[in-house]
Amino acid sequence: MPKFTPFDHQMMTRAIKLAQKGRFTTAPNPNVGCVITQGESIVGEGFHYRAGEPHAEVHALRMAGESSRGATAYVTLEPCSHYGRTPPCAEGLINAGVSKVICAMQDPNPQVSGRGIQMLRDASIEVEVGLLEGDAKALNPAFIKRMQTGMPFVQLKMAASIDGQTALANGKSQWITSKQARQNVQNYRAQAGAILSTSQTVIDDNASLTVRWNELPESVKEHYPEAELRQPARVILDRQNKLHPQLALYASHSPVLRVSNENAEVIVEVNQSGQLDLRQTFATLAKTHNINHIWVEAGAKLAKSLLEEQLVDELVLYLAPKIMGSDGRGLFGAFGLTDMQQVLELDIKDCRLVGSDVRLVAVPKPIESKRKD
Repeated sequence: MPKFTPFDHQMMTRAIKLAQKGRFTTAPNPNVGCVITQGESIVGEGFHYRAGEPHAEVHALRMAGESSRGATAYVTLEPCSHYGRTPPCAEGLINAGVSKVICAMQDPNPQVSGRGIQMLRDASIEVEVGLLEGDAKALNPAFIKRMQTGMPFVQLKMAASIDGQTALANGKSQWITSKQARQNVQNYRAQAGAILSTSQTVIDDNASLTVRWNELPESVKEHYPEAELRQPARVILDRQNKLHPQLALYASHSPVLRVSNENAEVIVEVNQSGQLDLRQTFATLAKTHNINHIWVEAGAKLAKSLLEEQLVDELVLYLAPKIMGSDGRGLFGAFGLTDMQQVLELDIKDCRLVGSDVRLVAVPKPIESKRKD
């Protein structure tokens, strides 16, 4: 591991903060930041804002101009080496005459990882890798997962009373959680590539499943005008062909991707239980629609299936300080467990108050084979 100076750490920290500014707009591209220095002076910086537009390095090089010659570039992700909608950033750094490039991490795509670094080294540019790598990975967990596994990063959102009920026995549920919690959901939606639900949930709520700009935090709205906010695709499991044009779902311009076993935008097989194959659904969305990150809002049946099939990367659970009683509707339904060793365990990553509600962010632990015996 190269020895990095305190100044190196400071500059990469700045690049990471710049990269975070793209988290609502860059999908399906990763969030990337770049800082260019001469000595201990910043001469250029930038971040990637939207797919198809200039990458972070390009913005930083434009700002630096002739000061790029002999400079050091700090980049949160290995500069790209291939021609896409924009020229390769490694080539841009070479042409600008930088003398050193420090990358936080290599590109996670196994087909291109290391090629940008090698291109720079072949041009006699010094390259060091690994500075604040953990922080850089935290910028793009969904992009990294799709590149490495071919599957999207899946967050399952659920909301319940403190005793685990999602609705009264008659189905009434508006509103269990506070206004602040519902606004917090908009923040999550805005960062996802797709919002997934079932046709039954959409019809029951006449849900649009869009990002409501006016409910986003002021800190977000001031950087992202409503006209520029990227709306996620809406992915709806609809084997029974229940969706119809009169639904609020179709009042928005963002795409609706129906999932079914025939006559749909996403065609998948059905499993032995007669349900749509969820693993194939996610793999298809990642491969054919370049979706890195799926935010799931659905009922107990789908939530239970996702957990049982180990397709949930994070569970985001809002618990309201209300008691609804055991005659309400539960979060996940019945798992049919007969032994405590079969219980699904969670690793809680974050717990905080959002309005009057508790928000838990948890990672399901792998289900051991003994649960299936």
